[in-house]
Amino acid sequence: MQSTPRRRLTAVGALAATTVMLCAGPALAHVGVDPEEAEQGGYGVVNFKVPNERDDAATTKLEISIPTDHPLASVMPQPVPGWDVKVTKSELDKPIEMHGEKITEAVTKLTWTGGKIGKGEFQQFPVSMGELPKDADQIVFKALQTYDDDEVVRWIEEPKEGQPEPESPAPVLKLAPAAASGSDAKNGAGTEQTSADVAAEAKGGAESGTDTTARVLGVAGIVVGIAGVAFGVLAGRRRSA
Repeated sequence: MQSTPRRRLTAVGALAATTVMLCAGPALAHVGVDPEEAEQGGYGVVNFKVPNERDDAATTKLEISIPTDHPLASVMPQPVPGWDVKVTKSELDKPIEMHGEKITEAVTKLTWTGGKIGKGEFQQFPVSMGELPKDADQIVFKALQTYDDDEVVRWIEEPKEGQPEPESPAPVLKLAPAAASGSDAKNGAGTEQTSADVAAEAKGGAESGTDTTARVLGVAGIVVGIAGVAFGVLAGRRRSA
């Protein structure tokens, strides 16, 4: 009689666990970036990681929008075997300068087609970009993922700190302040340390040389002393003879 309630509790628990897994599934399968953080004002390679979340369709197209509020002067996709990439550039409302050169247009979209991401697979699309903004703490890349049945998943919702992750979050690259520039001082300290080490080694070498000389002279003195004693003994024997 008690087995029936236990079976019901087991069934309810299994159903709840399945529901949690189904709810968590999409959140784990969205388009993301790797690494998730880069340095402000620097350059880096960002990998757009695209998993295939469908069991009955394959991903055949990816579109990544590059924001224009902080335009990037250099955006270069790395070739991906089996995929073609189209780079779209647009005129900037406000030109930017890079290495003393004024730039009036920038990349605003990257589109990959021709390949296929099948069930249980993912693909990375590497992009070299920079100079990354110095006055922003993140870059939001809106992404469109298209399947071979013409379904388009729009990963365009910007995650908000302190709030639950949206249903279709956009890929976000966090930007951290550049490390404090103390390399010169550090290198100087390293040079001083090295100089001190060299001086210590030279001093040690000199002391070692002096010690070795003293030992040689001591041994020579002992030998001379033994020779003198032997000579004296022989001389005494001759006299007695």
